[in-house]
Amino acid sequence: MIEKLAANANVNMVYVETILKIIGIAYIAEFASHITKDAGQGALAAKVELAGKILILAMAVPILTVIIETIIKMIPTG
Repeated sequence: MIEKLAANANVNMVYVETILKIIGIAYIAEFASHITKDAGQGALAAKVELAGKILILAMAVPILTVIIETIIKMIPTG
């Protein structure tokens, strides 16, 4: 279903796959953080959350680059 939506919107599947991976990382990091908080390891939970955020940021760089390039193309020059 997602592939059909991406094809209809003329979106490259690489970006859709990356977004799905980012969503997965967010859920896993949140789940791991909650487990470590429940175990009384608040400091470890904070590090798990930070690691998840860093991974998400690293994976999102190509998508952010495309968005910025698209916005720059839309800005009229002169």
